[in-house]
Amino acid sequence: MKHIPTILALLLFLQTGATTIIAGPGRPVSTLRKAIELARDNDSIRLQAGIYKEGSLTISRSITLIGDNNPVLDGESKYEILLVSGKNIRIIGITFRNSGYSAMNDFASIKLVDCSNIILERNTVWHAYFAIHVSNSIQVTIRGNKITGIPASEQLTGNGIHLWKSSGALIEQNRVEGHRDGIYFEFVTGSVIRGNHSEKNIRYGLHFMFSNDDKYTNNTFRNNGAGVAVMYSKKVWMEQNHFEENWGASAYGILLKDITDSHILKNSFYKNTVGIHMEGSSRIEIDQNQFRNNGWAIKVQASCDDNIFHHNNFTSNSFDVGTNGTMVLNQFENNYWDKYEGYDMNKDGIGDIPYHPVSMYSVIIEQNPTTLMLFRSFMVSLLDKAEKAIPSLTPENLIDNKPMMKKHNL
Repeated sequence: MKHIPTILALLLFLQTGATTIIAGPGRPVSTLRKAIELARDNDSIRLQAGIYKEGSLTISRSITLIGDNNPVLDGESKYEILLVSGKNIRIIGITFRNSGYSAMNDFASIKLVDCSNIILERNTVWHAYFAIHVSNSIQVTIRGNKITGIPASEQLTGNGIHLWKSSGALIEQNRVEGHRDGIYFEFVTGSVIRGNHSEKNIRYGLHFMFSNDDKYTNNTFRNNGAGVAVMYSKKVWMEQNHFEENWGASAYGILLKDITDSHILKNSFYKNTVGIHMEGSSRIEIDQNQFRNNGWAIKVQASCDDNIFHHNNFTSNSFDVGTNGTMVLNQFENNYWDKYEGYDMNKDGIGDIPYHPVSMYSVIIEQNPTTLMLFRSFMVSLLDKAEKAIPSLTPENLIDNKPMMKKHNL
């Protein structure tokens, strides 16, 4: 009698224990479709090496799909390859290629709909319309995937990693290139984007829309069509990212449009047309950032207010700050400016006279862009020298009252 509980527990385990299904050429289960049909909750499928052309597949049970030796799911440029809808599902080590295109439907290599607790890890996606498309889902982890598109035009190319109306997502250590937007968030809250590399995308390396309480850190956004855009959002934390080589008539490291109550900390802006372009943004703290070799380090439109820029380094930028207004309601303090020509009589490390980061020439360019052809001419140098001596056209309240004499050690 004393062994009955042990026997019952063993029977229960045998009834509910997980099974591993081996699927592939030459196996009793030769197709992934059949393996998915056989799998029950908590089972695992190990998909063997090979090329699988099985149309559109659906996973709705709580299973783990693992690729052995890089199996390939080929959409033949006709199908959405894998639809996932459910909870507690993991997809690891699969290559997805040649998903279909549809102007009416957002076809994707991997589409997640109404999901929770999903992990997509170490997959490769090649030549997709949308690579990974997530909607109405929570607690999704997308980690260590390599996503490469073949861009056509903005209208014919989808996003690399696309999230809509989701929360609690973690997007980390992915490489994305060749899509419309590398990473796209719309109505996404409480999520983290970290350690990703987003490069050579048609429009943005990262695009935020109506997404609050999110954080993106330690990412690199390089050589994208227009850089990064964060729009119509609040409480966004942007830390230790690299915005590099985003060049073009309408390009920037990062565009902030109608953003409030956010923080930009310890980022690097290198060789962008504009490092940060701000419109309609308020109560943002921008500190301990590096601005190097940009056209404009910062453009602050007159619609911005209550923003504070402090303890940043500005070096080798063509223009430090640009604006389109005369009344500036933002604060600059304790920044290092390599163009500062003041002195420090009391040796406290802070310049004794304020620095005006907006040059007369940058004001003229804002009003008449064609005058940029005069850049580095003797006439422009003469005008800027005269403006420093007798300020008249530049915004008189856009000044750094405590410019630093030496670069911050950031």
